[in-house]
Amino acid sequence: MKLDDEQEFFRDSLREYLEEEIQPDVEEKAGEALSKDEVIDYQVRFKEDLGIGFSPDVADDYWGDLAFYGIGSEEISRVWPSLNVTLNMSFPAMFVEFASDETQDAMLGKLESGEIIGGLAVSEPHSGTDTVNLRTTAEPDGDQYVLNGQKTWVSNAPIADVMLVAAENEETGSREMFLVDQENSPFDTSELHKIGWKASPTGEIYLDDVRVPKDNNLGNMISNAMAEGNTLEEMLPYPDSVMELFFELKPLNAIFAFMRTGMALMAVGIMQAALDDSVEYAKERESFGKPIGQHQLIQEKLYSMKAQTVASRQMAYHAIDLLSEADTDARLMSSLAKGWACEKCNEVTYDAMQIHGAMGLSEEYPLERYHRDARVMTIPDGTTEIQKLIVGSEMLDMSAYA
Repeated sequence: MKLDDEQEFFRDSLREYLEEEIQPDVEEKAGEALSKDEVIDYQVRFKEDLGIGFSPDVADDYWGDLAFYGIGSEEISRVWPSLNVTLNMSFPAMFVEFASDETQDAMLGKLESGEIIGGLAVSEPHSGTDTVNLRTTAEPDGDQYVLNGQKTWVSNAPIADVMLVAAENEETGSREMFLVDQENSPFDTSELHKIGWKASPTGEIYLDDVRVPKDNNLGNMISNAMAEGNTLEEMLPYPDSVMELFFELKPLNAIFAFMRTGMALMAVGIMQAALDDSVEYAKERESFGKPIGQHQLIQEKLYSMKAQTVASRQMAYHAIDLLSEADTDARLMSSLAKGWACEKCNEVTYDAMQIHGAMGLSEEYPLERYHRDARVMTIPDGTTEIQKLIVGSEMLDMSAYA
C-alpha cells in the first residue's frame, strides 16, 4: 500500500519521537521485564505525546485507520519490539467501558487516563496452538461465572489490571471470552523468562474459583451495549467495515487476524533495523584494504536482506488493506504474512550477524538482541506451522487440523 500524506506524517513523527525519546532507554532496559510503573509511564507518554492507546479519547483516531496500527507496529519494533508487544497487547482494556458496573468502577478511570494494562489469555499448558479444546472452564452460578484453569505465555500477565480470558462455557459448551479484572476477581500469576522480547513481561495465570460477573462475558457485553442503543461500530474504535469480520469470522479468529498482521509488521521493523545497521557497518568496516561493502558476498547478503524486508512489508500491508475492507481473505493473508515475515526475520538477522562478524556476537552491539527477538517471532499467535495450515484450510476449504 502507498501511504497518504497523513499516514506519512504520522510515520515520520513517530520515528523521530522513538529515536529521540525511546531509543536512549533501550540499552539500559531491554534486558529484563519492565515494571508496572515503567509500562504505565510509557502508555501515558504515548497517549499524551502521540495519541496512541486504547483510552476513549484517542482510540478512535488511532485505531480508526488500521494503517496507523501497522505503522506503529513496524516503527516501534524497529526500535524496541518488547515495548510494541507490551503496548499493543493491552487492547482488551478497551472492553472495560462496556463491562459490569463493578469492573467499570474499578477500572474506567485507569482506562481514561491511559494507566490500565490489559492482556489476552488464550494459550494453555497442555496445548498452545489448540485454542478450540480449552480446559479452562466458566461455570454459571447465579449472576456470575466461576472460572477455573491455567493460562500460559500470556503477555503482560504479571502486571495486568484486566485480562480477556478464553474459556469453555460449561452451560453452552461453546468457547467464550470473559473480562477478568484483578481488583474484583483477583487471579494469581507467575513470570516466565524468554530468549527474546525480554523487556515484555510474560507469565502464567492461575484461575482458582475466580468469580466474574455475567456482564463481563464478552458476548453479554456486546448484547447489553446494543440493547442500550449502541452499535458494534460505536463500541469499538475500528473502521465500520472491520466490524463485519466479527460476524463473518469467529471473534477469536478475527482478533488473531489483527494480531498476526501486527506480528508481521513487528518482524518487518526488526528486519529494517538489522538491515540499516548492516548497511552502515558495510560502509565503515574495512577488510583487505577496502570497505567490506565492496566485497561481492556482502552485497549478495544485503540484496537478500533488502528483498525479504520489502516483500514482507508489502505482504503485511496488503493484509492491513484486506482487514480494513473486511475482505473474506483477511484471515488467509494475515496468516500468510505472519508466517512468511517472521521466518524471513530470522534469516535477515542471521545474515546481519554474519556481516558484523564477531561484533555481531557482542552485547555491545544490538545485533544479538535483534537475533534473539527475531527467534521469538515464529512462535506467538500461532507458530509458522499453524499459519501454513490456516492458509491451506482457507484456500481449500479443508482443514488439516481439528
